[in-house]
Amino acid sequence: MIPTLRARFQQRFTPAGDGGPADRFDRRLIAPMVLGSVLNPVNSSMIAVALVPIGSALGAPPSQTAWLVSGLYLATAVGQPVIGRLVDMFGPRRLYLIGTAMVGVAGLLGSVAPNLGALVAARVLLGFGTSAAYPAAMHLTRSEAERTGRDSPAGVLTALAVSAQTVSVIGPTLGGLLIGLGGWRTIFLVNVPLSLACLVLGALRLPKATKIAKGADRAADAGGVPVPAARGIDLPGMALFAALLVALMVFLMKPRAEDWYLPVLALLAGAAFARRELRVPEPFIDLRVLGGNGPLLATFLRQFLSYTTAYAFLYGFTQWLEEGRGLHAAAAGLVLLPLSLTGLLVSAITGRREAVRGKLVVGSLVQIAGCAAMLTLQAGSALWLLAAIGALMGVPQGLNGLANQNALYLQADPARIGSAAGLLRTFMYLGAMAASAADAAFFQHGADTGGLHHLSLFMLAGAVLLLAVTVIDRSLGTLTPRKA
Repeated sequence: MIPTLRARFQQRFTPAGDGGPADRFDRRLIAPMVLGSVLNPVNSSMIAVALVPIGSALGAPPSQTAWLVSGLYLATAVGQPVIGRLVDMFGPRRLYLIGTAMVGVAGLLGSVAPNLGALVAARVLLGFGTSAAYPAAMHLTRSEAERTGRDSPAGVLTALAVSAQTVSVIGPTLGGLLIGLGGWRTIFLVNVPLSLACLVLGALRLPKATKIAKGADRAADAGGVPVPAARGIDLPGMALFAALLVALMVFLMKPRAEDWYLPVLALLAGAAFARRELRVPEPFIDLRVLGGNGPLLATFLRQFLSYTTAYAFLYGFTQWLEEGRGLHAAAAGLVLLPLSLTGLLVSAITGRREAVRGKLVVGSLVQIAGCAAMLTLQAGSALWLLAAIGALMGVPQGLNGLANQNALYLQADPARIGSAAGLLRTFMYLGAMAASAADAAFFQHGADTGGLHHLSLFMLAGAVLLLAVTVIDRSLGTLTPRKA
């Protein structure tokens, strides 16, 4: 028997605690949340096997094609917390739809880009477009937890983490297959159907109004925008934050004495940003709260360290497979398939377990082992050894990101969960940009074996530091699900 519209309405909005469907997470939200959240990791990982073909087609060395990675991450590092804050203020629906529409436009532009500059511009637009879905998903997760009165929704958080981890590790294999079928431009064109799917699901399933901004319900206009929230947008704070990140990351991409003004500009922008955020009533990033939340700051640091090593492996090892080992892009993607399978298996097995410290300790130890194994590689190393190292490095990819996400959910201010989630992704992308800079530094004259060994030492240092930061953080042992 088909329920009446009235019955559907009552099921959806029955107050939590009555034992009806209102006590459960609205499962219709999961599909748009998950699909939108994987747009960034799929584009982040597919490009790994396309850097060499793109460089060959456009006549660009690795030091220049590295901007295809850094451009996306720079845009995302800025865009995630900015859009996350807007999600907290206006609700997730409109930001989600705008962002996923930008992804489709960026995919079209990238598929017809005539040169490297245009391709980098498409990647930057792609970075901004993919910045909306993850903060929107975390906001919806928190809103549903408040509506249902349930503790930490481990199953939903696991679905978000596992899907992102899965797509991150299968991305190189998928990218290699797409390149084999239709050339490197197909990895841009694939964003068009993904964008359309997100738009349809988002329009049909995302709520037009949510409980936002310090738990207060705000009336929406005809377009679904809460009118009073517009007055609280800290545009100068957002601009200063963007200037800080852009100046710092552009310098780190290629440190040179003649570019001394960039770190100075970053320092000045950072000082002005801190001064403003401490004075305005509705700051973009509440530094008072953030500064007093040491465990959350430690989580951001662990996110940075985890992904610096993870992405240095993803990009550096893949480039070496194609240049130093002489494999085709499709073959390199297949060699990385064990990385995908291991990451998926580990995430699925451990997803619902809330042992944050244990996951991070095991993840960092396995990263250390994987980096040490990379020091044994030579140009003629057997394929089984390459696949085994990939499988080993899949273990921390299945543990670290999930552990950091769960830690953030328990440590962040619920009223700012969107911006906090955006900052978590920002530190992830800062790690990816540091990894890209390291790849460019160690592979200045091509991805040879000597450069791979130096990169392995760099990764090893990061993994050791991650282990140290995890072991000394006693707050990880006290993390428990809290009531919504």
